[in-house]
Amino acid sequence: MSTHPKPATWRLRQRVRVSGGEVAADVFGDGPPVVLVHGTPASSYLWRNVAPALANRHTVHVWDLLGFGASRLDPGVAPSIARQARTLAELVEHWKLDSPDLVGHDIGGGIVTRAHLIDHVPVRRLALLDAAVIGPWNTPFTEHMQRHQDAYRTMPPHVFADIIAPRVRSATHHPMPDAVAGAYLAPWSGAAGQQRWIDQVASVTFEDTLEVVARLGEITAPTLVLWGEQDTWLPPAMGDRLAAAIPGAQQTTIAQAGHFLPEDDPQGTADALLQFLD
Repeated sequence: MSTHPKPATWRLRQRVRVSGGEVAADVFGDGPPVVLVHGTPASSYLWRNVAPALANRHTVHVWDLLGFGASRLDPGVAPSIARQARTLAELVEHWKLDSPDLVGHDIGGGIVTRAHLIDHVPVRRLALLDAAVIGPWNTPFTEHMQRHQDAYRTMPPHVFADIIAPRVRSATHHPMPDAVAGAYLAPWSGAAGQQRWIDQVASVTFEDTLEVVARLGEITAPTLVLWGEQDTWLPPAMGDRLAAAIPGAQQTTIAQAGHFLPEDDPQGTADALLQFLD
């Protein structure tokens, strides 16, 4: 059993070369394999208080999406959902996993379902948390950035920081402590971080999940749809639609939690996942 990074000093210790760049990753715990896939604008930091609880019973694999956190894209590669799903397939092969459990939050939900249905990654169970699958799911904030990319790319970095900071804080129902908000915002800081943020905004579209939505009825793996009841980014009604589209899907909500469900209620999230995965 390998030890996991402590939440206060969350750092991914592995680097894995994939076709689109270099992925920061880590593996810890012991038991059936589970892969945690974060969404936007987060990183694997989202899982820091959930992964240790899962690692008591599972081998937990975490990674930063390409272009997020400590992962880096190769020049000319766009961090689309389709690219991230192919990267997940490569990581599953790299880790030599046979039918792992896949857990996806936000666009991570679109990534794990696409990896399974389009890139043919076998799964034992699927858990979809506040998941961006059935579109249109881009928020008005994201759509505005997509329409006015040049304005956001060219504004002074400190002005851009003032715009995205309150946006990130709105992802939780409970007030986000300054240190936590700082950790989420760190990868997007400065001029380089500003361009990375716009790159991923420009590349993320529900068109990458259209083919997935058309095939949700083909999912035979047990599936959990888990949602924060106070999610103002992707309302719980979207979870209702997703659960209805997947045969036999279980559906659970967590009352005092917003879009960043693992941040708002890590214990409730871990308990719900463990009950489902076990």
